[in-house]
Amino acid sequence: MTEALLRQLRIYRGNRSKLTILDDLSGIIRPSRLTLLLGPPSSGKTTLLLALAGRLGHHLQVSGKITYNGHGFKEFVPPRTSAYVSQQDWQVAEMTVRETLDFAGRCQGVGSKYDMITELARREKIAGIKPDEDLDIFMKSFALGGQKTSLVVEYIMKILGLDTCADTLVGDEMLKGISGGQKKRLTTGELLVGPARVLFMDEISNGLDSSTTYQIIKYLKHSTRALDGTTVISLLQPAPEAYELFDDVILLSEGQIVYQGPRVSVLDFFASMGFSCPKRKNVADFLQEVTSKKDQEQYWSNPYLPYRYISPGKFAEAFHSYHTGKNLSEELAVPFDRRFNHPAALSTSKYGEKRSELLKTSFNWQLLLMKRNSFIYVFKFIQLLIVALITMTVFFRTTMHHKTIDDGGLYLGALYFSMVIILFNGFTEVSMLVAKLPVLYKHRDLHFYPSWVYTIPSWALSIPTSLIESGFWVAVTYYVIGYDPNVVRFSRQLLLYFFLHQMSIGLFRVIGSLGRNMIVANTFGSFAMLVVMALGGFIISRDSIPKWWIWGFWVSPLMYAQNAASVNEFLGHSWDKKAGNSNFSLGEAILRQRSLFPESYWYWIGVGAMLGYTLLFNALFTFFLSYLNPLGKQQAVVSKKELQERDRRRKGENVVIELREYLQRSSSLNGKYFKQKGMVLPFQPLSMAFGNINYFVDVPVELKQEGVLEDRLQLLVNVTGAFRPGVLTALVGVSGAGKTTLMDVLAGRKTGGIIEGDIYISGYPKRQETFARISGYCEQNDIHSPGLTVLESLLFSAWLRLPSEIELETQRAFVEEVMELVELTSLSGALIGLPGINGLSTEQRKRLTIAVELVANPSIVFMDEPTSGLDARAAAIVMRTVRNIVNTGRTIVCTIHQPSIDIFESFDELLFMKRGGELIYAGPLGSKSCELIKYFEAVEGVPKIRPGYNPAAWMLEVTSPVEESRLGVDFAEIYRRSNLFQRNRELVESLSKPSPSSKKLNFSTKYSQSFANQFLACLRKQNLSYWRNPQYTAVRFFYTVVISLMLGSICWKFGAKRFAIKAFL
Repeated sequence: MTEALLRQLRIYRGNRSKLTILDDLSGIIRPSRLTLLLGPPSSGKTTLLLALAGRLGHHLQVSGKITYNGHGFKEFVPPRTSAYVSQQDWQVAEMTVRETLDFAGRCQGVGSKYDMITELARREKIAGIKPDEDLDIFMKSFALGGQKTSLVVEYIMKILGLDTCADTLVGDEMLKGISGGQKKRLTTGELLVGPARVLFMDEISNGLDSSTTYQIIKYLKHSTRALDGTTVISLLQPAPEAYELFDDVILLSEGQIVYQGPRVSVLDFFASMGFSCPKRKNVADFLQEVTSKKDQEQYWSNPYLPYRYISPGKFAEAFHSYHTGKNLSEELAVPFDRRFNHPAALSTSKYGEKRSELLKTSFNWQLLLMKRNSFIYVFKFIQLLIVALITMTVFFRTTMHHKTIDDGGLYLGALYFSMVIILFNGFTEVSMLVAKLPVLYKHRDLHFYPSWVYTIPSWALSIPTSLIESGFWVAVTYYVIGYDPNVVRFSRQLLLYFFLHQMSIGLFRVIGSLGRNMIVANTFGSFAMLVVMALGGFIISRDSIPKWWIWGFWVSPLMYAQNAASVNEFLGHSWDKKAGNSNFSLGEAILRQRSLFPESYWYWIGVGAMLGYTLLFNALFTFFLSYLNPLGKQQAVVSKKELQERDRRRKGENVVIELREYLQRSSSLNGKYFKQKGMVLPFQPLSMAFGNINYFVDVPVELKQEGVLEDRLQLLVNVTGAFRPGVLTALVGVSGAGKTTLMDVLAGRKTGGIIEGDIYISGYPKRQETFARISGYCEQNDIHSPGLTVLESLLFSAWLRLPSEIELETQRAFVEEVMELVELTSLSGALIGLPGINGLSTEQRKRLTIAVELVANPSIVFMDEPTSGLDARAAAIVMRTVRNIVNTGRTIVCTIHQPSIDIFESFDELLFMKRGGELIYAGPLGSKSCELIKYFEAVEGVPKIRPGYNPAAWMLEVTSPVEESRLGVDFAEIYRRSNLFQRNRELVESLSKPSPSSKKLNFSTKYSQSFANQFLACLRKQNLSYWRNPQYTAVRFFYTVVISLMLGSICWKFGAKRFAIKAFL
């Protein structure tokens, strides 16, 4: 914990080793050509894209030079010339898709498009060309200001397939919104609506089906060629048809360029090295695997030489000797002639619009967010009302008098309590700002607007809130408590509390922007509150504060507010009476006894101090927002063993391939290569049959405003099918087809809407309480406790979900068996960690998600996109895990977006859905998808599948809405009239009847474990998580030490002054 504390304070850097991410890269990205960036995980793809976009962090050591048309980064503004589309989908959850894109378009402006249209018109006039009228109007509308974004936004939404969810909230973990694939497209769309001429796009196909990915890449290809742009796209599992759209390929492995050049020549290069791509193998998958030591040998095709592992470094050397590499080196040796650079190609302006326009756009954006988050402000108002009512009853005027100094002490307490409540009322700004910081950092880095364009509207919009809350508090409490009954003093208290609330909001926004992390920011906030309150002049009077802490008294905002409020009250008419034998009035005596300043001008000093602090804190908020970066950045996770192997390969040493890795590499996804085996714990194989499933939700208000008349929106339409034990079923369809919706309905995870239809489990009607005990659900997002190890996470799940009569030793044996099944045995002691920061890789997290459900010994398992976000090899490992599970006799259903041929054909059966929630195929795939192909080729007009083509991509293409319109058919109707549908109905009917020997599932208790066991399991987990979170523990430890030292030094030898009442009043 001490080491973690020192690291958190940046005092100790720890044992760090130097890692070369990119190693001596040279190349040319050409305009008007679409470039594909490929490489296995941790190969440096993201770092290369960030380097090309001028976005590398300052903490990295960088050598070399990057130029755009011969110009260095200092000669233009890289974030305005190029756009980097991140892997992370940072969006504002409360905005709709259309609002998000419209805001992005208005911030980025039209850029050089107006100049381009002007130049095009001039050339057309010289050449005597008369442009097409409609096309001319369309292109000019893109380049005009004012309302230009609405047309661009509508066009981009149509291209990205977001038009169907245009008025749907983006959402997040706590707010229902669009799907993960739609968020990925929205992230891409934010930059496509802008004027950037160079696009660097990082893994934009994650969570998208192959058809949608193809449409997006096709659009990018057309726009790149038509506008003479430059586009580099990194993809994990590009389908063959998407791969063939690219002009050039850059293959990166272990930070070295293995190949860069025309796509059509890449296989020739590897053929010259002795490697060939097998038939029915995706070329992109081959390129990512051929440099891997675990997969390389299977592609060796030279019969005259024995295979020997060739490292990425050797490939890079061979490429430099290859004719494509030689030509590239020759071009790099000749500098670019800067005379050929068009003035509009490189942006020299830092922002895309005038500062006044950006300010207006930001104001409207934040006003919209205030309206969407109105419940927060209503909740705060209700909270203030409740506290005000309590304050009124505690400090009620019938018990409050104006006769003695002791009476004044009660009024001082009421004033202090009121100011503390108003001060605390701004604390919610910390969590609200920290949650929004990733989006603000993204906007800043993309040069959407300068930071002050955000902070000024946020300050302006907080003024009505401060006025309402402070005005309400004063109006409710002033006369009930019995303050001096004077309108002027009432108004002065209102003015003071207003500026105090403004200061509070500014203070906590500064703390949030400085902490940048919920734990750190809340700690800073608590510390600030304690310091401000302790040295504010009420808890400890000014005369009693030690001289080494008196500076804290003078800088405490609460001191000025306390003094101003006290002067305003005690110099009023109610306190204008003699105090005993002194020459002072009672009010002045009270002020002097508490060491408060009795002069009337201190009220205006206090108001001025509140205004000054408000200005200071908003200036600091702007500064921190401009120059600080996120505390934890997403990054690839590379094990120490992998680093050592990289170093050996870089030095040219031989690498020994372990037998275990060879066996993993050579094993197949096909089920026939696996032997079905029993497990320690028996389970009951169960089938699921469902008939005529319909699902309705209420139509959103936004859609009704667009003219939709229906009150309910139907997401699933008469879906009928069955899942059986030992059968691996794929649930496939384009984004928005209803795949996840169907799984959620069947699994009982839909809490809203109306569900119709019948669901049977092995012939008995489904009861959710029972079904939850015998089923598992693997979500798309891998959510785990970062402080636990793999084994501990699985033991926790097993402890709480397995029947209570199973002994702990048996549970552990079962968990170890599951770990072996999903190939996690070697990682049993590894900490899970945070995604992309430390711990397990994405693919390992996927397998852990599956294992967490499997240790519950379920009979039926649902998996939502288990291969999303994985490269081809990692996806194959996950699917091999899934096949292992199926072969134990369980019922497995997976949704899947863009499967390769190998992954797609590892499934036994398919449920294929079209947009609108209708089934268009449900049945077996057959060997090499023969049954599926036979079914669709029998439809008149459907083109035959090309040899070697991916059946998954083919079926999405031939059943698209465009093809349906061209053929004049409805594939859902064709399926309902087919013999296949009749066979499925018969199957569902047979599975809807229980077998004579079966018994209805029933459990005596709702949970498998007693309350005591649940408590012990959660206590053990929280204890482990607590002590393995050094950041949280170290910050709390540091906070405790500092606060204890501060309080001890402030209250120095107060025990010897226990008879001095004045010090503690």
